[in-house]
Amino acid sequence: MIEKLKSFTKHLKQEFEVYRLVLKHPQTPLPAKICLWLAIGYLLLPFDLIPDFIPVLGQLDDVVIIPLLLYIALFFIPKEIIQSCREQAKVII
Repeated sequence: MIEKLKSFTKHLKQEFEVYRLVLKHPQTPLPAKICLWLAIGYLLLPFDLIPDFIPVLGQLDDVVIIPLLLYIALFFIPKEIIQSCREQAKVII
């Protein structure tokens, strides 16, 4: 169980590093950068579009909006840039 948690933590750190590198990459398209920044902003904002005290929908918006923004961003980014950033992230982490 602890090994799975360590593996998940390492993978999560690596993904954050990939997104950081993608944001810095000069060939990343502007719409992708905007979606990534919106995902980061929504994650860090103290309020939600749907308040958390509303059962199910309050928690569901966090689970849906952030991955949707990440998916849209990855759609705009060329595969070569993502692969390059993944390789750099493996070296860093």
